[in-house]
Amino acid sequence: MLLATLGVAGLHWLTNRYDHAVGKQQLLAPAARQPRTDLSRGLNYLLIGSDHRPGANPEDQRSDSILIVHVPAGMRQAYLISIPRDLLVAIPAASGYGGGQDKVNAAYEHGGGGEAGARLLSATLGQLTGLRFDGAALVDFSGFKQVIDLLGGIRMCVDTEVRSIHTKTLFTPGCQQMDGTRTLDYVRQRYDLPGGDYDRQRHQQQMLRAVLDKAGETHLRNDPVQLDRVIRAVGGALTVDTNGVPLEDLLFALRSLPPDALHGVQVPSYPQNIGEVSYVVLDNGGNGLFDAVRDTRMPEWAGANPRWVNRL
Repeated sequence: MLLATLGVAGLHWLTNRYDHAVGKQQLLAPAARQPRTDLSRGLNYLLIGSDHRPGANPEDQRSDSILIVHVPAGMRQAYLISIPRDLLVAIPAASGYGGGQDKVNAAYEHGGGGEAGARLLSATLGQLTGLRFDGAALVDFSGFKQVIDLLGGIRMCVDTEVRSIHTKTLFTPGCQQMDGTRTLDYVRQRYDLPGGDYDRQRHQQQMLRAVLDKAGETHLRNDPVQLDRVIRAVGGALTVDTNGVPLEDLLFALRSLPPDALHGVQVPSYPQNIGEVSYVVLDNGGNGLFDAVRDTRMPEWAGANPRWVNRL
């Protein structure tokens, strides 16, 4: 009984410390927000990776990564659905922006970046998919580098040789240990890759899987000092909107989600030039993907559409 009490107290302390470390904002637009989150019914979370660069204006930013994280009821598996950054969508009007057709990652910029940019992006995706989100998280990639470094780096498997357009680093095929800087440089690449942005999406999904794998290793759980550093680094890299659900309850609900239950999904789509501008457009309306998320039929959809499912 004493050990159980201490264990619960320790979990309370960690989640409370994390809760105070992470930033909180209203990232979801009212029309894109699930009125009430029920953790027993599964989750749909919007994950936005900001490509803020030193010296750039906060308003002049586009979302570098956009994922819908779908966790069916039971919390035993999760689908990482990557939204193509060049997907042609209708962006609703917002303060200072009249609305119109544009690439989906421009919604974050048109909204002014940060909290307001995330709200406009969520409204855009809600309108496109018919989904309402149970929460959202805005990830600062510069802070995420520290998380990877505190984990001791992660194992990434390079499948195609590519040279970074940012640092000129050459990534050669094979599985290798990468620190935070090298990892984020690699997962930002899309030029000179056979699948272009689709390969970039898959690499970002693989990075999330690798981070969860490393964070779940026994040595980290047995080292409270290092665990505390990782928790504070994660908190510093995240801004969240949990839709009123206590962060402790959310983490407790997801505690049984194993890393090997992650499935990477690409939105059925194809590139197309429109008015001399390169876009990505939905293939047959997304081939029923968003319907499957809304109706909690993702396992069936994934089985029927293996072309759009990534092995992580």
